[in-house]
Amino acid sequence: MNYSEAIEPVTTLKSKSAELVRRARESGQPIIITQNGKATAVLQDVESYERQRKALLLLKYLARGDRDVRQGNLLSDAEADQHFRARLTAMKTSG
Repeated sequence: MNYSEAIEPVTTLKSKSAELVRRARESGQPIIITQNGKATAVLQDVESYERQRKALLLLKYLARGDRDVRQGNLLSDAEADQHFRARLTAMKTSG
């Protein structure tokens, strides 16, 4: 993405907010908002934001799993199966 095309001053956000929201939603690309010539905020559509949050959460879990493997914090297949079955049962009874 070429961020130089997606930079708008805060005055444009104030005067044309609906247009910027539409542009962000249709393009799926963030818009950088500047104030006094410096980047200060990002306008992003909700779907892109949610995809980004899910991707970051997945990366967090992968990093945690990698750390656990390196530290030797492992479960056998039977232990993992027992753990997940207990979690599923708990979810079914609490919902």
